[in-house]
Amino acid sequence: MEFNVTRDGLTLAGIYEPAPQPNGTIAILMHGFTGNRGYTDTALLVQLAEHLREIGVGTVRFDFNGHGNSDGDFINMTVLNEIADAQAVLTAVQTRLAPKQIDLLGHSQGGVVASMLAGYYPDLIHKLVLMAPAATLKDDAIAGHTRGLIYDPHHIPAQLPMDNGKVLGGFYLRTAQLLPIYETAQNYTGPVCLIHGDADNIVSNHASQRYDNVYQNSTFHLIPGASHRLDGTARKTVLQLATDFISD
Repeated sequence: MEFNVTRDGLTLAGIYEPAPQPNGTIAILMHGFTGNRGYTDTALLVQLAEHLREIGVGTVRFDFNGHGNSDGDFINMTVLNEIADAQAVLTAVQTRLAPKQIDLLGHSQGGVVASMLAGYYPDLIHKLVLMAPAATLKDDAIAGHTRGLIYDPHHIPAQLPMDNGKVLGGFYLRTAQLLPIYETAQNYTGPVCLIHGDADNIVSNHASQRYDNVYQNSTFHLIPGASHRLDGTARKTVLQLATDFISD
């Protein structure tokens, strides 16, 4: 069912799918950079939500601002306002659904957002799953190369056209350079499941290894041959790892 959330005048397009036999847990799923909440049967978050509902976990998926069917322009998107999006969804889940427990699962940049949101709300988040979390976005911004874009990191332009037709805002990169990703994430001390592919050529698995080092209660799974999309033969493994972790 529709689960739209308003944040600073923007409507975020969300969907709530209750479990047939609910166990009181709601999982909030977060997509990556230029992605969406999933609109096809082959989408990672769609498949993940399906598996979670089978074990009694209701799911909420949403499009970040400037993505999918949500309001906003991609050029204005930053990790900071995606955290604000996620916080608004978290509050809506609390107030509208009143679950016993809330879990967060994020892929790529959505993993960064989930990790930082859990750091801000360690008392509210039950479990955390980070799939190919893109914490290297900070290092990339500092170095001056982001998803195929090359720029002077000390003089970032206001707009950077991307190959996919989207335009990345310079403020995204300026804020990315200063994000306290791991410093914030480590404030969460609950159970964490880290999943990364060793063939990920977009986000080095060192990002997950570093998360594993700063967390107090984490498990790191490095999947042989898996790409950043965690698709192909690796998808079944990813779905099983995440579902087993949430159900345990």
